Amino acid sequence: MTVKVLVVDDSSFFRRRVSEIINADPRLEVIGNAVNGKEAVELVQKLQPDVITMDIEMPVMDGITAVREIMKVLPTPILMFSSLTQEGAKATLDALDAGALDFLPKKFEDIARNRDEAISLLQKRVGELARKRMFMRRPLRTTPAVVPVSRHSAPVNAALTTAARTTAARVTPTSTTRQTMHSAVAAKPMARFKASGKKYQLMAIGTSTGGPVALQKILTQLPANFPYPIVLVQHMPATFTAAFAARLNNLSKISVKEAEDGDTLRAGVAYLAPGGKQMMLEGRPGSARLRILDGGERMNYKPCVDVTFGSAAKVYNDKVLSMILTGMGADGREGARMLKTHGSTVWAQDEESCVVYGMPQAVAKAGISTEDLPLERFAERILVEVGR
Repeated sequence: MTVKVLVVDDSSFFRRRVSEIINADPRLEVIGNAVNGKEAVELVQKLQPDVITMDIEMPVMDGITAVREIMKVLPTPILMFSSLTQEGAKATLDALDAGALDFLPKKFEDIARNRDEAISLLQKRVGELARKRMFMRRPLRTTPAVVPVSRHSAPVNAALTTAARTTAARVTPTSTTRQTMHSAVAAKPMARFKASGKKYQLMAIGTSTGGPVALQKILTQLPANFPYPIVLVQHMPATFTAAFAARLNNLSKISVKEAEDGDTLRAGVAYLAPGGKQMMLEGRPGSARLRILDGGERMNYKPCVDVTFGSAAKVYNDKVLSMILTGMGADGREGARMLKTHGSTVWAQDEESCVVYGMPQAVAKAGISTEDLPLERFAERILVEVGR
């Protein structure tokens, strides 16, 4: 089935350029264009597209306001186009908080190393986001996404399973991505978590598409006295990570900062890998430090989850509580494999709560993760595991 796309931008040149790229993929079709946010809201209700591409700065109604309005009237996957500036970073993060699922630089030369790669990436992103439409608009929840899947746990009591399957909740469209896709009333009874009894000295999280909202959801629920340092790897442009770290720091009880070369890891502090660089750990547990290195011309991801996780495995061995969240591709699989080989714990986000089920699927299919969890229960699971 063809993915129907609505292109929203006040520039006729950019609308035409994006439309040509999308229509060049036989799986995609542009069914309409809007020149401002107000027109976009009207066309969404009329055309009911599968995906929307949205500019941020537009007359009459800007893109961020349009995202909020669309999430109220007809929740739809939205891909934002952003400038790679500090102002663009803040606006993009505001758009993601309003309900947009993903973003790309508006200058195509900033998307990838060559034109063909940039075109392919845009087409792929649109196709991936279209898969979330069914979750965003589904009126009834027929299976309980709140029950985690553990590959090492005993089967759930049959009576509870039956009750969970027969309990459904209506999804109410709201103004944020987290609420739009996941705020259905939880099916009851919910599984209670039990601590594994393992001891940790570090928590590590890797993510990509959909990660900003996912990280915010988790980190804002952690207490100020969280007992371990946290390293975060989010695929993000260099101009965005400082603004994102500052936003997380303002919203969270723990401290969050953009990582700097030589930072000594401290409990209750989260270190976000800088965009365009690689973040590695060195030293010994209790006095480990961060090394921020050049991204590397041959590396597909800057920062790369595999690089950070691999170095964490060498320093902390079996004392890492790690997780792979929503994201395209398979970055993190090999780093997570190293962590598991050393005896550390690896969790993955479940398919339904992911914006893109790529990175978590890679570790789950490889048998690396021990639990698959819905996003809304990660913080709860973490606190049980670490005894908080």
